[in-house]
Amino acid sequence: MYYILYGICYLISLLPYRALYVLSDGFYLLVYRLVGYRKKVVRKNLAAAFPEKDDKERKQVEKRFYHFLCDYFVETLKLLSVSDKTLRRHFEIIGLDQVEQCFAEGQSCAGFLGHYCNWEYDSTTQIAFKRFPDAVTGLIYHPLYNKAMDRLFLKLRSNKGGTCIPKNDILRYLVKYRQEKKMTLFGYIADQSPKWENIHLWLNFLNQETPVFTGAERIARKMNNAVFYVRMTRPHRGKYVVNYQLMTRNPKDMEEHELTRQFFQLLEEDIRREPHLYLWTHDRWKRTHEEFDRRFKVENGKVLKREQPT
Repeated sequence: MYYILYGICYLISLLPYRALYVLSDGFYLLVYRLVGYRKKVVRKNLAAAFPEKDDKERKQVEKRFYHFLCDYFVETLKLLSVSDKTLRRHFEIIGLDQVEQCFAEGQSCAGFLGHYCNWEYDSTTQIAFKRFPDAVTGLIYHPLYNKAMDRLFLKLRSNKGGTCIPKNDILRYLVKYRQEKKMTLFGYIADQSPKWENIHLWLNFLNQETPVFTGAERIARKMNNAVFYVRMTRPHRGKYVVNYQLMTRNPKDMEEHELTRQFFQLLEEDIRREPHLYLWTHDRWKRTHEEFDRRFKVENGKVLKREQPT
């Protein structure tokens, strides 16, 4: 199954960007107009996040989002075969001089990003380093249930030198790289929905009380990594600009959860500026604080099931 899937995707990736976007327009008609992929979830999320917008405005965001979602798909497939030279024309990185300055002073780094613009392209950061071409870079990921798709995305994310590490193993690898005296820059996609037992913080995010992961912050504090917000913009179709913006070089000195709060504030600013570039198909608000309090309790920092839900 993997080899069949890979073969089809690789052939698609050989198309030039212009042809890929023609293909994307066809996918849009299929995904949005005919199938209506997760359209109910998207509309529910947009209505909750933007109550100040009327139906017409939210419908415009919805259409632009599905156009972008199809672009994201074909752009990601392009990573299977795109040359470094071509990629640099479509993906510009700003702020790596600050990252390399941290490396020069012996401090590894962490990048916090969300499901905004094409986050898959952040796995290609390795090609932009000048002073530290041997630094270990990549994304922390959640393994997919479908083994063939999981293997395909690992290939996509590692094709330009990126190192992909399952989220449950990252701390062990960071300690290993430190012992080997290797500088690291890993991206933490930090806006995913945590499982019930991993909920340690609730924030107001896009007008909704939202359970959020705090693991990226805990790891950055433990490893004393410099933390950057990975701000990605899309000036036009086929062009992304990533700006590594320093949040702190001393995460241990910050109050608990402050880094996480700052990250979600920055991410919300980006989403409100260009809402169609966010991943609205994910049902990230399916868990409520009321249900959490009824089914779980927190003791000594651990989330435990109640024997008798209240």
